[in-house]
Amino acid sequence: MDLPICKNIKKLRQRAGLTQRALASLLQVSVQAVSKWEQERSYPDLTLLPAIASLFGVSIDELFKSEE
Repeated sequence: MDLPICKNIKKLRQRAGLTQRALASLLQVSVQAVSKWEQERSYPDLTLLPAIASLFGVSIDELFKSEE
């Protein structure tokens, strides 16, 4: 299943000027976890979605929104 959340996290992270390491630290996950999300090899845990959305100032729905 191709979910746009992976691309959106990467785009939002870059827009915020954060490294993968900085994002990982803020979310208290490993750098490897963030890397896997951005490479679409895994998805963030559901419990992290509110924190990710809040960090970037978007809704959870926007994390899943496709650019199409």
